Amino acid sequence: MTPAPRPAGGHFPVAVIGGGQAGLSVSYCLRERGVEHVVFEANRVGHEWRARRWDSFCLVTPNWQCKLPGYPYRGGDPDGFMVRADIVRYLEDYVAFFQPPLVEGVSVTRVRRAPTGVYELATTDGDFTADQVVVATGPYHTPRIPRAAERLPSGVRQLHSSGYRSPDRLPAGAVLVVGTGQSGCQIAEDLHLAGRQVHLAVGGAPRVARFYRGRDCVAWLDEMGHYARPIDEFDDAGAVRMRVNHYVTGRDGGRDIDLRAFARDGMRLHGRLTSVEGRVLGFAGDLKANLDRADAVAESIKDAIDAHVAAHGIDAPHEPRYTPVWEPDGGPDGLDLTAAGITSVVWATGFSRDHRWIEIPAFDGRGYPMHWRGVTSVPGLYFLGLPWQHTWGSGRFEAVGRDAEFIAGHIDAGRRLADVCGTLTGAPTRVAAAVPVG
Repeated sequence: MTPAPRPAGGHFPVAVIGGGQAGLSVSYCLRERGVEHVVFEANRVGHEWRARRWDSFCLVTPNWQCKLPGYPYRGGDPDGFMVRADIVRYLEDYVAFFQPPLVEGVSVTRVRRAPTGVYELATTDGDFTADQVVVATGPYHTPRIPRAAERLPSGVRQLHSSGYRSPDRLPAGAVLVVGTGQSGCQIAEDLHLAGRQVHLAVGGAPRVARFYRGRDCVAWLDEMGHYARPIDEFDDAGAVRMRVNHYVTGRDGGRDIDLRAFARDGMRLHGRLTSVEGRVLGFAGDLKANLDRADAVAESIKDAIDAHVAAHGIDAPHEPRYTPVWEPDGGPDGLDLTAAGITSVVWATGFSRDHRWIEIPAFDGRGYPMHWRGVTSVPGLYFLGLPWQHTWGSGRFEAVGRDAEFIAGHIDAGRRLADVCGTLTGAPTRVAAAVPVG
């Protein structure tokens, strides 16, 4: 672990909290601008990828979209999908590339703003102060498991998707996966390919085809400007920020995740889990509607690609549209865990944000940071790495660097203004104002 730097008085001009791709990106941008700062990382670089991803995990976006500031993907497979170890190595190599002022193994346990405007940081390695603070801890803090889990029999092994590693680490028997976001679908596939009997509670997440008309759909969407469209162009920006990502996989070179095909091949699909009464589970009658809706989203994306191809006269091969290979039988159903031989439940039910350690009034009633492009109304406080912070790509390797550059520019402008104010008044000015920059 890197020992914490000890500046005179324990003060930093800028403190970045979180040493993942977001924190490292803004550190690079700050260093390029000559802004002194520190990056506090509670664990090791790449910890989230090491600790919260399963053994076969890989990115769902192509490697060419990995373009952290000053360090785009340099490997030999730009159209491939990095596996977990490669992602960790990419981040470690980034650290070696520009050597940020990174402090590993130090958690920030409290941030508050003193009446003077300076930020006070309590950490596991002592107390520090800073003029400006960037919170780059992402949105996925606390695994979310529904209270219904408490009613499952004690003999059933339960774990959150963040604790899943591989099929052979679960007890023998069938497995119920609850949730069909990206993690739930990919874990269900992982278990299915290993020959396990899988039951999957299907929610309302959309899907997208991996390839269409000769290219990865991500490449089409990137070319069409979807990843660069700002959040403020949407009438329902608040709802857009809470959307679930489309499910697809980069496994084995990339392919669709077709839940209907899984069902045809033996996976048991159910609607949303609605009740747990001992060993008997109840599911809503929305399975067909959820599958149809996911397919409709995938086909609407193909419609947009077709329109783009036609409008620009692009020479792209034609491709037949998706035909469902399986249809569910009926309405609500129930499941007896004993009869089905289910010994494990994987809760792929997402995460909750936890910013209680930030004792500053910068959040709305849901606990979401109130910001514009990461800049809050509290002078000198910023957030980075949030989904849809500014665009669809904000929470990803693809665009976190653009957001980092914006935040770094804002910080630098605030610092320069503070220096000017201090010079004019003849007194040191440590607290930066929130000054918009283009």
